[in-house]
Amino acid sequence: MPDLAIETHGLTKRFRSQLAVDGIDLAVPHGSVFGFLGPNGSGKTTTIRMLLGLVAANAGDARVLGADMPRHVDVVLPRVGALVEGPAFSPYLSGEANLRRFDAADRHAPRGTRNARVAEALDRVGLSHAARKKVHAYSLGMKQRLGIANALLMRRELLVLDEPTNGLDPQGTREVRALIRSFADDGTTVFVSSHLLAEVEQVCTHVGVMSAGRLVAQGTLDEFRDEGEARVLVRTPDAALAREVLARVLEARAGADHPVSRPSAADAAGDDDPDGSVTARLGATPPEVVVAALVEAGVRVRGFETVHADLEQRFVELTGEGFDVVQ
Repeated sequence: MPDLAIETHGLTKRFRSQLAVDGIDLAVPHGSVFGFLGPNGSGKTTTIRMLLGLVAANAGDARVLGADMPRHVDVVLPRVGALVEGPAFSPYLSGEANLRRFDAADRHAPRGTRNARVAEALDRVGLSHAARKKVHAYSLGMKQRLGIANALLMRRELLVLDEPTNGLDPQGTREVRALIRSFADDGTTVFVSSHLLAEVEQVCTHVGVMSAGRLVAQGTLDEFRDEGEARVLVRTPDAALAREVLARVLEARAGADHPVSRPSAADAAGDDDPDGSVTARLGATPPEVVVAALVEAGVRVRGFETVHADLEQRFVELTGEGFDVVQ
């Protein structure tokens, strides 16, 4: 096992008759940016709350930064910055005053550098101009950035961010993306719960997917994509013939135990369309075998491509749900 910032074994949480988290084994490497994905009610936030010692597990164990949680919560939490279920601030205090209050409540935070650290955190999230503005006048995106600033008041080994770009405009989203990259460049492990696929694919090195309380997949982003269903895309003016060849070759190679769906008429643009195309599930068939069969059958191949599933396709394969329902 690699050196892990977060490690769980059989972590389980039940609320009365509902099994919210079902025996998950998380492995989050030090220095990674780990994207934690899943539909509403899949157990993401409950998992995060158990990792931070906010909710007790019914079974299993969790280690954060090498220490058992929640037994060593006093040792671990000063090394962790967290933004969970949205920030909560005093609405009639300024952003700057709110951060000072939170910092003062941290017995590990040196008082002598408080003003400088608050100013630096506000600057890092682009809120210096609104430092003295009362929080009730902040937009949702500004409150979200203030929550991230609060997590940055002290240098942290681990950042846990639950939907960090919630409510942000495109510019704010880009700024948070750059922040996450800068955290990783500094050696900080970042654990991000998010439903924004573009953000996850651009900033995360590792991914874990929750579905109905279970961890159904985890690994590096590249591994996650490569495990998806590969397809072939053939561009040809002979779409009908290509469909027949693909169906014959791929079904023959797949065998009875692993049937491959015949490419449907909807997969082709039409026999007379010069830019017509056909797609089919590749399965275990080598691409060169498919190309040879197409050429031998007289299909005029103008383009051939092997396409692996993107993050959204893999998510749908694993959970059966689209990202319009992800929290």
